[in-house]
Amino acid sequence: MLVYCMRYYSTRNKNEAVNFADAALGGLAPDGGLFVPEHIPQYPAGVKSSLGSMNFNDIALETIKPYVQGEIPDNSLSDIVQSAFTFSAPFVAVKDRFTCELFHGPTAAFKDFGARFMARSFSYLRRGEDRPLRILVATSGDTGGAVADGFFEVPGIFVTVLYPKGRVTPLQERQIAGLGKNISALAVEGSFDDCQRLVKAALADEGIKKRMALSSANSINISRLIPQAVYYSAAAGRASAGLTDPDGEATPRVSGALTPAAQTRGSGLPVTLCVPSGNFGNLTAGLYAMQMGAPVNQFIAATNINKTVPDYLDSGEYLARVSQATISNAMDVGAPSNFERMSAHFSWDTMRNIILGVSVADDETRETITRIHEQAGYFLDPHSAVGWKGVDKLSAAGKINDGAVGILCTAHPAKFSETVEPLAGAVPVPKTLARAMERTVDSKTISADVSALIEYLNEIN
Repeated sequence: MLVYCMRYYSTRNKNEAVNFADAALGGLAPDGGLFVPEHIPQYPAGVKSSLGSMNFNDIALETIKPYVQGEIPDNSLSDIVQSAFTFSAPFVAVKDRFTCELFHGPTAAFKDFGARFMARSFSYLRRGEDRPLRILVATSGDTGGAVADGFFEVPGIFVTVLYPKGRVTPLQERQIAGLGKNISALAVEGSFDDCQRLVKAALADEGIKKRMALSSANSINISRLIPQAVYYSAAAGRASAGLTDPDGEATPRVSGALTPAAQTRGSGLPVTLCVPSGNFGNLTAGLYAMQMGAPVNQFIAATNINKTVPDYLDSGEYLARVSQATISNAMDVGAPSNFERMSAHFSWDTMRNIILGVSVADDETRETITRIHEQAGYFLDPHSAVGWKGVDKLSAAGKINDGAVGILCTAHPAKFSETVEPLAGAVPVPKTLARAMERTVDSKTISADVSALIEYLNEIN
């Protein structure tokens, strides 16, 4: 009996397709494009109607399965999911809206979902391989820590993380460059866009590819993006059923603060989900969940002053630009890579019908952190505060559809204590972050030049 296997093609060439293993392990398509699935599969009717009551890992299995069918057997995929997702994404009530808390994993950021699945799927797909794999990853903050943790001590795989020197928090740097063993770190004298450019150039360098097996772990890698669709479907299912989750161990709510009663606002209606956005991989995953049948009404792409995509949604003209540094540093991206994926799937007219764009300045972000702590006893990190303020702005303009509104809280506020504590006081620190702060940074500084990265790779090969 023939088993259907999803095929993946480059955003720049639809004539040649590869399987999931080649797309995941290759990272970037040979022509420099990003791999996208040939179509977005649909949830079976029984799954779609049960998203509100299903266990998180069951939703994960049903979401990921059609993308890897024929390459990762269901029983192996189940093992991968159970090992990767030892935490969930609580959907909790805060004031008049909801937060989808994506920071209950080991590095307290949403990147844990994709990075841990990727590490385990790579290990499965490379079973029996003798040649080691070198993974390159560019990070503006949280991606590097999540990938480092996800791949730490995975046999046969070595990770090099590139991060902009002086533009990540002390905690983020310890998560990126404090593990050692099979994880190394490069502090690049430039911006995140420079780090991303260097990684793409190395992945496309034929000479390097002949000498070593290379892949990526940014959201440009399809195997990191697909599992991120899971928490969208879980949150949308809970919202449309009028349900919430209890606070988790890492929920940053002030002890004794009033927890709103489980709300039924929007019950039976699709939800509006606000996504703090930088490189736009997270929002792309949400679009996949929506296309699969998750009850999402619309998305809000909330950026800081690096508003390339909101401007595009307004004008239809895409103008990449140099990124500007902000207090929501993981979103300091002026040329978001995953926009190429979004535009491969959707036209401008389609995008602007399902995505509202909004940008938030640093002073607005600070004010929001203070206000929500005072009003609700809840701590927001700078990125989640951008999302919250974005909802405020669009609500005031009457642009948000009826139904519940959820904000994806992408990182724990303790990761940004330097910003949050002067505005809202001491933030409760999860145990995983407390342990990470005890690490010693071990990284090498390089210039923002491709030759510097190539030289480094030649030295370690």
